[in-house]
Amino acid sequence: MKNIGIWMDKEKAKIVTLKDGKVRMETLYSEIEFFNPKGGSRSKTRWGPQDVVQDSKYLEREKHQTKIYFEKLLPFLKDVNGIAIYGPAEIFEKFTAELNENHPEIAKKVKIATTKDSMTDNQVKAMVRDFFKVDYP
Repeated sequence: MKNIGIWMDKEKAKIVTLKDGKVRMETLYSEIEFFNPKGGSRSKTRWGPQDVVQDSKYLEREKHQTKIYFEKLLPFLKDVNGIAIYGPAEIFEKFTAELNENHPEIAKKVKIATTKDSMTDNQVKAMVRDFFKVDYP
């Protein structure tokens, strides 16, 4: 019996695997760039041209990087009995929606998807063990 717990945010996912009496934790980094576009710039001349910030370009790039991040998580979810997904922001909700939309066979195995703030590695392990009610060391 193999169960997986994932605590994820935009920066990384902490993946806890419970299998055959053992707890294993891996960290997968997302490689999502943090875009912070500043306002457009102005020419030095009084009524010169202005540069316009293209927010749609940044958002589209972030959307593609998020999709790649989700695809990197999918191999961890093969051949599992139960999945618990946690996170401090909306990224775990987007991941759950992606599973429901494009991977319904994996989405059926999601037992919980809920908000949890930043946690240490040991707290993540304990939370997953407690959810699946398993006494692993």
